[in-house]
Amino acid sequence: MPRKREVVHRGILPDPKYHSLLVAKFVNSLMRQGKKSTAESILYRSLELIGKKGEEEPIKVFEKAIDNVKPVIEVKSRRVGGSTYQVPVEVKSSRRLSLSIRWVINYAKTRSEKTMEGKLAGELLDAANNRGAAIKKKEDTHKMAEANKAFAHYRW
Repeated sequence: MPRKREVVHRGILPDPKYHSLLVAKFVNSLMRQGKKSTAESILYRSLELIGKKGEEEPIKVFEKAIDNVKPVIEVKSRRVGGSTYQVPVEVKSSRRLSLSIRWVINYAKTRSEKTMEGKLAGELLDAANNRGAAIKKKEDTHKMAEANKAFAHYRW
């Protein structure tokens, strides 16, 4: 993090199929070892599975799932004197998005379905319906912040 000037973030292009920046960011997070076409095909096939299972549009389910997983508040460690406190702080919008994408992908990987497309479709459907492991992670984060509300005055 430079001291003198702002960091200039590079913009990303929207994905070719849905023309959405959110889908493009998700694909970039899903990608491993530079294999973007593989990551795109995994996401597109999981969205097709969502379309077959549900009555809503798959892209709407996807956006709803990501919105449901976004955390509002989290805890950060703050050292005061000799002790470390977990201080609740609000989450910036860019970090909210990246955390929600990361949580959905990580908890999709741990599911028991056979293919990654099935795992991702299941986790997205669960998150859109406010259940599943990613939603539990968000609730646990909020509970941790609520429990440490007494240390909010150490916020910086």
